[in-house]
Parts: sequence; structure tokens; C-alpha cells
Amino acid sequence: MALSLGTDVRAALEAGHLAHLVTVNADASPQVSIVWVGVEGDEIVSAHLDPTQRKLANARRDPRVVLSLETGGRNAIGLDHYLVVHGRATLTEGGAPELLQRLAQVYLGPHVVFPPMAQPPPGVVLRIAVDRVGGVGPWA
Repeated sequence: MALSLGTDVRAALEAGHLAHLVTVNADASPQVSIVWVGVEGDEIVSAHLDPTQRKLANARRDPRVVLSLETGGRNAIGLDHYLVVHGRATLTEGGAPELLQRLAQVYLGPHVVFPPMAQPPPGVVLRIAVDRVGGVGPWA
């Protein structure tokens, strides 16, 4: 059963920190990509214009994913805060340009138009239902 995102986790995910998305290759080795992330309800979302990307093929085959990000801040003994999310991915066809435009406001700044093309492809939205959260910070 997926977890509800707590206030601290939600704030970290919506703050514009680049996230490392880890998927599982067919040979069971890890595949890591940097992605922009946002939150919709209790799911973490990322958008991808090219539906043939390795990370998406991996998530279709094996939905287990891990997301990690440095979140800023430091605990009382001097360790930097970071968030690690374990979850299950689902892919939704379409909607990537709209989500990228929303995320660009956080990652690139207000009034940015992204993707920078007249008619972007519909792409894919990757949604992560959260199973567990860890790391160093108020969520740990």
C-alpha cells in the first residue's frame, strides 16, 4: 500500500532539487537518470518527451524505482539532508509537455516556456507511488 507524503517530504520534492531516478535494467544492474520531479496527490511525477528512453522501458518492465535527492539543510551532527524514496512506477501516455511547463517554473524560473518547441510530442508521465521514505532529515 502506498504511503501518504508527509509535509516535509512534499516540501523537499517541490523545492526544485534535481532527483536521481534509479530503475532496474534487464540484466538487473541499476540505471540512473537525473529528473525534475513534482507532486500530484500522493504521487511523485516526472515528465519525459521521448517514450523510448531506457528509464521508461525499465519502469514498464519492472516498476520498482528509487529516487534520491539532496534537499539542503544539515542535521545537528553535521550531516547534509537528503531524501530517498522507494516506490512503484506507472506510466501514463501523454501530458508530458504540460507537466514539464509546470516543473520549469520551479526548476528554471517564472515565465519560462518549456519545452522550447512549438509542438512538443505528448510524451509520458512517470508516476511513483511511494512505498517507503528514508535518508537524513525531518522525514527519517
